[in-house]
Formats: sequence, C-alpha cells, structure tokens
Amino acid sequence: MDVIEENAAMLSNFEVYSLLTEIQADTTKKQKKTKNQSKGLQNLATITYEAAKYLENTPCKLQTPEIIADFLKALAPFNLTKPEKLQLLNQRPNSPVEIQLLVEESEERLTEDQIQQLLEIISTKLPTDQQDEEQNDDEEEMDATEETVANSVPE
Repeated sequence: MDVIEENAAMLSNFEVYSLLTEIQADTTKKQKKTKNQSKGLQNLATITYEAAKYLENTPCKLQTPEIIADFLKALAPFNLTKPEKLQLLNQRPNSPVEIQLLVEESEERLTEDQIQQLLEIISTKLPTDQQDEEQNDDEEEMDATEETVANSVPE
C-alpha cells in the first residue's frame, strides 16, 4: 500500500467514529453493486465494523462539532497543548489524578483550583453515556410509576 497524500494529524474519537460510519455506508453501497468482494474490501469492512462497534460504546457518539468547539473554547484559558486537549476530550477524566496523567507537568502548570475547574468543564460541556442512561432510567421510572398509578385507580 502506497501513501498517496501524507497528512499527519491527530483525530478525536468523534472524528474517527464519523469517518468510520461514512466508510461503512460507502462500502455497503459498493457491496450491493458488486457481489464479488475483494479480500481488501473484506478486511476494510471488518476493521471499520470492529472499530465503529467499539466507539459506539463510548460517549463520542453523543458529541457534535458544536459541543467540541464549545469545549475547546472553554479550555483556552488553561494554555494546554493540542495533544492534551485531545486527550481530555477523548478520555474524559473525572479525578485530579487522571488529569495529572494526561497533562504534562500539571503540578507546575495548574493549581488545584484550575484542576477542579477543568473537571467541572469536562463534566458540564461533554455528554456522557451516564447522562443518557440516567435519562432512560428516569423515563422508565416515570413509565413504571404511571403504570402503577393507572393500575391502582379503581374503576
């Protein structure tokens, strides 16, 4: 395999997930057109499926370009490098220890208050699967409560 156009860039999980879903859509169209699939296309389909399946179970599937832009604007005052911002976006640390692992020399560069501010920004600006699950749980509880109330009302 030859590299046609070299472009070194770091991608967020959201960008990778978006790209993989596009590739999957394109390959399914191609598969419908041609029944005889080459080994290369089979391998590509397997890799894209496995990677997309993994990323579907991460909060990146809930992100949008607007959410990411808003998150990056909120990180501006902290003078973080691009790789550090990307790690915070992808990993979503929820403790000071995790931030120390992701931000180089965080003890010298960030105060305890700034670390707490970072954690607050991460928890408020980025969607998580837990928020989605909590909403689903709340809806299920409300449905169950309504059903119980409906069943207990005498006719």
